[in-house]
Amino acid sequence: MNRSIIITAAIFGMVAVIAGAFGAHGLKALIAPSQLEVWHTAVEYNFYHVFALLFLSTMAKNNSGWVKASFYLFAIGILFFSGSLYLLACRDLLHIENVKVIGPITPLGGLLFIIGWLSLAMAAAKGK
Repeated sequence: MNRSIIITAAIFGMVAVIAGAFGAHGLKALIAPSQLEVWHTAVEYNFYHVFALLFLSTMAKNNSGWVKASFYLFAIGILFFSGSLYLLACRDLLHIENVKVIGPITPLGGLLFIIGWLSLAMAAAKGK
């Protein structure tokens, strides 16, 4: 489990660095400043939860269900929250007209983050 968490964190970390650089250098001239702010929010939350995953990997020795739950919640939360924000930020560029499908995914990702943090707290409380 520890190895899976670290590999997942490394992949999401790589994505965050690439997305951050792309936003700063590639998107700046292509999207509106308000959309660039959305992009930066996606990058920030992507990074925050990479660090959460790395911390979580130190707790993976106990292999509790709470640790596994937190791992999955954080990983899926990154995909939903940051992923949907990346798409929403580039909606004009990608010609995405129907944001009604993407929009609700963002708060669902946020909810997964919240439950992931709760699971992390439970793992710590129940751990040895």
